[in-house]
Amino acid sequence: MKLRLMLWVLGVMLKRALKRKAAFRERLADLRGLDWGIGTEDLRIARYYRMSPRGIETGTGLPVDLDLELRFDDVDSAVRVLRKPTQKAFLDGMMAGHVRLVGDAKDLERLQGLLRHL
Repeated sequence: MKLRLMLWVLGVMLKRALKRKAAFRERLADLRGLDWGIGTEDLRIARYYRMSPRGIETGTGLPVDLDLELRFDDVDSAVRVLRKPTQKAFLDGMMAGHVRLVGDAKDLERLQGLLRHL
């Protein structure tokens, strides 16, 4: 339940940042949008975010056409990494085998640069 709530709140924060923060809007416009998602390996808990300069759409599940997916071994490892989503936390999680990146690592860097403006 905690992870599900965290992912929902992330969607609210993204929509709020799009409305209120000019730096976030500019960065998103430079990217021309980004479709990404977060979920557990078994996909019991998953949420996607389709971001464009016109708006942000979010929903449950992970569609197959996403640019980037962050998959976690279990709920506990997801909550641990997402509480402090630094680049070091993601790298440590990947090295330990708790986080799997599906997509281009460059998209992860773009996403982290965008999320700094939250």
